[in-house]
Formats: sequence, C-alpha cells, structure tokens
Amino acid sequence: MASDSRYPRTPPSVPQVSHYRDDLDSERYSSADFATYTVQIPPTPDNQPMEFSKVPSSKERVEDQYASSSLFTGGYNLATRSSLKGKVIESETSHPQMTGVNGSECALPGCDGRVMSDERGNDVVPCECGFRICRDCYKEVMRTDDGICPGCKEPYEGKNAEELKLDKLQALSKMERRLSMMKSASFNRSSPNEFDHNQWLFETKGSYGYGNAMWPKDDGDGNSNGFGDPADLADKQWRPLTRKLSISAAILSPYRLLILARMVVLGLFLAWRVRNPNEDARWLWGMSVVCEIWFAFSWLLDQLPKLSPVNRVTDLDVLKRKFETPNQSNPTGKSDLPGIDIFVSTADPEKEPPLVTANTILSILAADYPVEKLSCYVSDDGGALLTFEAMAEAASFANLWVPFCRKHDIEPRNPDSYFNLKRDPFKNKVRQDFVRDRRRIKREYDEFKVRVNGLADSIRRRSEAFNAREEIKALKKQRENAIDEEVENVKIPKATWMADGTHWPGTWTVTAPEHSRGDHASIIQVMLKPPSDEPLKGTEADSRFMDLTEVDIRLPLLVYVSREKRPGYDHNKKAGAMNALVRASAIMSNGPFILNLDCDHYIYNSEALREGICFMMDRGGDRLGYVQFPQRFEGIDPSDRYANHNTVFFDVNMRALDGVQGPVYVGTGCLFRRIALYGFDPPRMKERSTCCNHFFARRKKAASVASAPEISNGNHSLGMGDPENEEMTTALIPKKFGNSYMLIDSIPLAEFQGRPLADHPSVKNGRPPGALTMPRQLLDASTVAEAISAISCWYEDKTEWGERLGWIYGSVTEDVVTGYRMHNRGWRSIYCVTKRDAFRGTAPINLTDRLHQVLRWATGSVEIFFSRNNAIVASGRMKFLQRIAYLNVGIYPFTSIFLIVYCFLPALSLFSGKFIVQSLNVTFLTYLLAITLTLCLLAMLEIKWSTVTLEEWWRNEQFWLIGGTSAHLAAVMQGLLKVIAGIEISFTLTSKSSGDDNDDEFADLYIFKWTSLMIPPITIIFTNLIAIAVAFSRTIYSTNPRWSELVGGVFFSVWVLTHLYPFAKGLMGRRGRTPTIVYVWSGLLAITISLLWVAIDPPSNNSDIGGSFQFP
Repeated sequence: MASDSRYPRTPPSVPQVSHYRDDLDSERYSSADFATYTVQIPPTPDNQPMEFSKVPSSKERVEDQYASSSLFTGGYNLATRSSLKGKVIESETSHPQMTGVNGSECALPGCDGRVMSDERGNDVVPCECGFRICRDCYKEVMRTDDGICPGCKEPYEGKNAEELKLDKLQALSKMERRLSMMKSASFNRSSPNEFDHNQWLFETKGSYGYGNAMWPKDDGDGNSNGFGDPADLADKQWRPLTRKLSISAAILSPYRLLILARMVVLGLFLAWRVRNPNEDARWLWGMSVVCEIWFAFSWLLDQLPKLSPVNRVTDLDVLKRKFETPNQSNPTGKSDLPGIDIFVSTADPEKEPPLVTANTILSILAADYPVEKLSCYVSDDGGALLTFEAMAEAASFANLWVPFCRKHDIEPRNPDSYFNLKRDPFKNKVRQDFVRDRRRIKREYDEFKVRVNGLADSIRRRSEAFNAREEIKALKKQRENAIDEEVENVKIPKATWMADGTHWPGTWTVTAPEHSRGDHASIIQVMLKPPSDEPLKGTEADSRFMDLTEVDIRLPLLVYVSREKRPGYDHNKKAGAMNALVRASAIMSNGPFILNLDCDHYIYNSEALREGICFMMDRGGDRLGYVQFPQRFEGIDPSDRYANHNTVFFDVNMRALDGVQGPVYVGTGCLFRRIALYGFDPPRMKERSTCCNHFFARRKKAASVASAPEISNGNHSLGMGDPENEEMTTALIPKKFGNSYMLIDSIPLAEFQGRPLADHPSVKNGRPPGALTMPRQLLDASTVAEAISAISCWYEDKTEWGERLGWIYGSVTEDVVTGYRMHNRGWRSIYCVTKRDAFRGTAPINLTDRLHQVLRWATGSVEIFFSRNNAIVASGRMKFLQRIAYLNVGIYPFTSIFLIVYCFLPALSLFSGKFIVQSLNVTFLTYLLAITLTLCLLAMLEIKWSTVTLEEWWRNEQFWLIGGTSAHLAAVMQGLLKVIAGIEISFTLTSKSSGDDNDDEFADLYIFKWTSLMIPPITIIFTNLIAIAVAFSRTIYSTNPRWSELVGGVFFSVWVLTHLYPFAKGLMGRRGRTPTIVYVWSGLLAITISLLWVAIDPPSNNSDIGGSFQFP
C-alpha cells in the first residue's frame, strides 16, 4: 500500500501477500524454514491508486465555515432555514473554530458581510489576487457575472486548479467519495503492454515491497547467505490490547463451594420448615414459610450470575504503537483510531445548572484522544437559550483551558474539580511556567463562572430591552397609521432574544405558541467547527496568556442540538433525545462509536476513551455491543448513609456479569458500537437452542442475513436482529431507518470504521491498517439541513426507531431495556474498570431524593417484567446466566411484598406471644447458624475479589431493606395499577425544611422532605418498638414467663430496626431536630396499633376494657 495513498486499498492485480505458519503443510515444510510474514506492495507503474486532493478548496472551506457559523432551524411544516451568526454570546471570542468568529469585512461596496476564516483565523479568499469577498457575494458573482473576480477581473476557475480537479469528480456524491476508502477499485494507467512483474522483481531484487518478511541478505560477492536475524521478527510480535485476569482459584473455588453449600442448607431448612408447622400459630408459620421460600428464590437469582467474576486490564502502550506510531501502513504516524461521538443530555437548566453541564463539556473537549476523531453533541431537550449561551461560553473558555491541560498534563480536566482538589496541585509538575499559567487560568475560570451564572439575568435584561424597543416601534407605526383614531395599547409577544438581536427559535422565558418546552422547532448550531486534519501549534498571537508554541490548540467538534417538539407527539423523554442525536451525528460526523454521558458526569480520567477503544479494537472486539464503565460519585457524605456509591452493584454484580455475557447498561458512561444501536446482529452469530425458546419463542424461519451493502472484500454483511428474522432488503431499509438517505449511506461506513485492525490471523472481519488516516470531510449547509430533518418530530413515524433501533421506548429505565435488546441479539458487553476512575458524577444524598431515585429504577423493572422484554422470553442467543440476571432485574421489586410482611412478623409474634416455630429447638438454631455463617463467609469472599469494603457491604444491606419496604413496594403498586387498570400514580414531595448550615458541604443530607414513601418504614419501626415494649412488659409481669418466645421475637425485631437505623437518622435531621409531622404520624400509628392489640388480645378477666368502647 502506498504511503501517499489517501484511500488505502489492495488492487486485484498486485494483492497483499500474507502467509502464516498455520497455512503451511506441516509435512512439507518445517517451522524453521518459514516464519509468519506480511508484505504489502507499493504502487508500481501499473498500480497507481486513485488520489483525491488532501487540501480542501477555498469553496469547500467557505462552505464549512458557513455551516459552522449558522444557526439551522426547521421542523414539521417548516422550511429549513440557516441564519449566519456574527456572534452567539455577548463576551468576546478569539478561537478561529468558535462560532461567530469571522474574517475581515467584504470588499464589495455596500456589503456589510464578513469573509470566512480558516483554522488560523486568516481570511479565506477564492482568488489568488487576494480580493476579500463574503460567501453571499461570491455566490452572487458566480451566478450573475460568470465567475469573474471583482478584484482582478479574471475567472475564479482559472485561478484555482484544485477546484478544477475536484470538478472532475462531481459525478461522485459526497458519500460515495467517503465510501471509496472501503471499495477495492483499480485505476490502471493505459499502457501498450502489460506490466511484467517478474522483470520488476528481478531489477529490484525483491526489495521494493515492505513488511516483516525476512528477505535473503547478500554478502559482499552478491551471494545470498540465508535469512535475516529472527530476533527482528520476535521484536515485532503481535500483542493484544486487553487481558482478562481471572480471579484467584484460592478465592473463587471456596466462593463457589459456599454458594453450593448455602443452596443445600437453604433447601434442607425450607424442607424442615414445611414438615414442622407451628400448630399454635399456623397463620404466623404459613406467612413466614412463604416469605422464606421467596427470599431463597430471590437470593438464588442474585447469586447464580456471580459464579464467574473476572477482571480486565488494557495496554495503552500497545494501542499507541498500533494506531499512532509510524509503520509500513502509516508512514506518517497519523492516528488510525476510529472516531467517537460523545452525547451529553440535559433537559432543564433550572434543575441541571448550566455551569455543571459546561464543566462536563470542557472535560470532554480536553480528553486525551485525537482531536480530529472526537465530536461532542449536547442535547438540550428544553430548548433553552440559557443552555445554548452557556455552551457557547464553554466553547470560548475551552480556547484557554484545553491547551493548558495538554501543556501541563492536567488531571482531572473538569476545571471545577481541578481547582477544588485537596491535594497539592504542583506535585509532579516540572515546567517552570506552570505556576504562572495556573494562576492565569484560575483567574479566567473565575470570570467564566461569573459570566455563566449571570447569563439568566443577562438574557432577561437583553430581552426586556429588545421587547421594549419593539413595543415602541409598533406603537410609533400604529400612531402613523391611525392619525384620527384613538391609539390602543400595543401588545407584542414577550420574546427571548439572542445576542445578535434575533429571536431565539427555542423555548422563550415567557412561553408563546411555537416557543414553549413542548412546542418549538429543531435547532442545530455548530459551536466549534471541525478541526483541521493536521496539528495546529500556537503562535505568538495565541500566547497572550501562556506559551502555546509547542501545544496543539485545535478543539474537537462541538454541536448544540435541540430536537423539534410539537403538541400531540410522544417525544419519549431521554430515549427520544438520544435517538435524535444518533441520527444527527451519523449525518454530520458518523463516529463508529458513541459515548453517552449525563450532564453531571464528566471525564475524570482523560485516557478513559482510549481504554474503552482498546476493547473495541482488540481481537473479537467486533462482537462487542458496548463497553460499560462503573459510575463513581462525588459529594457523598463520608459515611455513605444511604449507599449512594452503590459499590456492591458496580464492583460485585457488574464484575460478575462481565464473566457471562457482559454487564447491563446503566444509562451513562457507556461506549456503544453504532451498528449495535442500529439493531444489527453481531458477526459470526450462532443460535443457541434452549428450553425457554421451545416454550416461549415464536416459530421462526431459518436465520437470514441482511442484504445491506457489502463492505470491502470481505463476505460479512450486516444483519438486522428481528423477531421475525425477515430479510432486510434495500427497500426495507428506509422503512426501518427513515427517509434520510445520508443516514442510510452512513451505515456501512460506520460498520467498516468500527472494525478491529486485520493485523493478526485470529482477527476476523478486520479492516486494513491505515484506513482511517484520511482527513475528515468538511461540513456544508446541505449536510446540516439533512440533520435538521432527521431530528424533526415526524421523522420517526412509521419507522422502527425506539422499537428495534436506538434507545428503546416504553420504559422509564430505557437504559436496561436497550442493553437487554443488544444481549438478546447476541452482542457481548465488557466492564471496563480503570485504575483511575473513568468518569465521576453527582448523586442525591438526601433521603427523599434517594428514595425517589430508587422508585424510578424499580418502576422501570416492574414495567420490564410485564413487557415483552421479560428475560423469560429471551432468544436463544442470550446465555443462561445472563438470562437469570435480567430475570432478576424484573423480579427484584416484588421481593418488597414479602419483605414488608416479614418485617412485621417479629412484631406480630411479640404481640401474640407466639413464634414462627413451635419452639426454639436445636435443629432450628443450627439451621439459622449455618445460614448466617454461609452468608457472612460469602460476603467476606466477595469483599476479597471485588475490593469493596465491609462498611460498604453493610450499607448496601441496610438500604436494601429501606428501599424494599418503601420505594420498591410503591413501584409494584404503581406497576400493577398501570397494567391492570391503566392508572398511573405518582409520589411527590409535599413539604420541605432546609438545613441551617449553608456552609456545610453535606447540608443537603439533613434536609427533610416529606413523601408518602416514608409511611411503610415508619410504621415498621414504631410497630416493632411498641411490640418489644409490650412483650417485655407482659413477660415480666406474667405468672409463667416464656422467655424463649420473647428472645426469638426481640432478636428479629432488633434485626429489622438495625437495618432501618439510617432511615431513622434521616428522619431526625441534624442534631435530633425532628419535624413535627414525624411525631404526628408516630402518635397516630402507636395509638392505632395499641388499640388493635387490646382488641385482639385483651387482658384476662376483662373483656370490656376501655369502658363502652367497641372496636369496629
């Protein structure tokens, strides 16, 4: 392959030669005679690859600047419009990639337009004479004056040979030119005779090819003396990008044996419980046995997927050597890594502060990944101008922050987190100008925060001023038109105005028709245009704040997106917003991988993207649907009272699932393969036959493979995972994906670019090295206009978006369902735990907020259980233990029914004087001891292989009971009412009392907000406390005290109260300041329970207690 070829290919006349030991007949050849080698043939006189100009023409650069500096709007029954923005924020911007930064004024008289600028900020002029002309005037000249330059009076075409060369390729569409890198084409030069390869080989002595073959070496006399040094080949031995580290057998074997032992003990215990009922209290015995059977079943569902936990590590040095080091396939060492599109979602700037979102954006722009391969899309589902201008401010500040991070290797690259670090910021910093640069950036960041926090007031004042001006204009016009008539008060809409004095097309502060949260047009604004293909070092003009002469100052592509919303359409919340970004990004940048982040989750480890790509680009990586990173949180109280870190789930359950078919998708911090989101099957997929398939799956035809366009020379094609397994013909593709042919054409390109390198015989379905070193295509207005159409509210009508494609609709936990669908089609997933946290975010530390968060998760699980996404009816492509894990996801909320009954059993036992067993005999106590010991030993081993702490494990156990008796029970009720009666209920906050100490970092922990979810746990606490007091008093004053029954009941009551202790602390607030409503509820519940007990079991010889009171 030629070093100067922009579109690498393998011509059929001179194929790539690759031989491996396994291909040779072992009886004819020995391993000593042959070694694994690969030779790639460069261009010869008859082998000249097709070349495109690497340097874009002036026209293309002008179109790119225009598309990047214009605000595009459109939607249902609306024409797509573009408005060139001179500025998008009131503060000054200087980076040439920034929207609104244009060149000099147009030289044509009477024109106030601006000349477009390049990546350096220099004017882009279409003529060599240097005459400055804006885009609109240039188009007008080309249309009316036959393309004559107004400056030199010469035709533009005559001055630009590049455009003439590109004009010859106009027969090829833009997408066809992009796809040409995957097609094997041959453009042979015409010659009278066929080229003689044998003669060429003889003349060059076989030395014109390159690779890792050991060519014969000649001695001084020209005689061959054998092969070269084999050590040269060993040094270039193929190495994997990732490694799987199995858990030590000394830990895993006892762990599995303990699981088996506990299963046996539980089986024997339940059998003994069923055969030995308590004849004195069958009702108590029956309820306890049913609950214990369910608990054993629930424990089994949770424990079985944990049989094969694994750990994985990546090798970033190998990644750099393979993809970013000069080699035969990539002589310049340009990055051959695939592109990544990062999605950041936000919906309401009042609930999600714009400063938090802006810091997340800055951490993305500063990530350690090739700038030209990175794109960031911000989804503003609220269509708020506040979010828009905050993103523009972030793009402007990135001009300083990103080069500072690259120059001094800053970690983390979220400015707020970095400047609030409690460790020494000067540690390991060797550059002498670090202190000066840090001080200047800190000052600039403080000013940036002031600007962002003041945007709301700035927008309000600006809008009031413009609205007042419009009212004056309208009033003046009315007075001129009605001289003799009485002038009425003029009413104009209270619009929200942008910085350039135009109406904001999204949601207005004072809502109006077509300008409200649920009714506004589609909006796309490129905040930072695509960077140049080559590194761009800073100049003296860029070094006003710090020396950037050795720093790449380019910034990744940043795009603001707000999809269209109209009344009468179901916009499907976050899932719908994500699907809109999938389509828009496919048209504009088409990165083969997608990383989605919540607006409050930022990149904490700048190399996290590289670590995720290691798994996707490794051997077998083409069968990975997504790479899930663990969620880590900041701002959690040191004791983690309500298990907000959720470390048991992220470090135990998710690691264990990684050893089966992969972890579930948890909504953020996930790197997707774009093709997997499109609903295609993984390559080399084989059906598994399971009993569940025979009973639940519908009869299917033989598996068919989609007839999507074939890519490269391989036989692999894309298959659509489909319940009916129908063939995906070309006619069906628009019905599935919509009517955007630019989106459809991007599908095979994304599949090809997402393949691993074909640098080893074990790598199946790979791509040739160096295929992704081509420059990125520039944007143009037609491309952005197509993206506007793809995010319109009508686009998904009669398509499969949300049903089989993209994020799946129909559940509040769309993340779990989306991951389930991928696993159901046979994709695998990987859990990437990095040494330094990949991402960090925030989590609610307040009790009420935490309960409502758990309620939403549990409600989604109940919806999954009653839907066709239930793991019981999963396909045969899902592994058995993975099916068990997804079944547990849908079933775990129902445990709350049995849990709340079991929490009341100790109190009922103490009230009635009976126990769940006839007596506390040795058999019962032995079983109880064995069950408890095996649980503790399992917990110790889990702590050993997962690195969670004992305190974290105990906090998880406590909140399991708190959530199970509150949020999970409410979710089951909500789900049953929705399925059976179609009634949807919600649990809202009714009162709030804030903490007094505003300076306390964890002041939110002590805020009490009443919610009806608190009623069951409060009832359990006071019922058990009253029962203990009643039983203790009765036993002391009894003539025949039965201490064994008291001890058994009190033991289990204390077990319940110990688990609910964090909940009780949350009710108390700070320093015991308990809200009045807690006392009210406590008193009512205590009186009710006391009356119940008195009515059910009155004191002896007095059946008339309470006077004439009769309990109903």
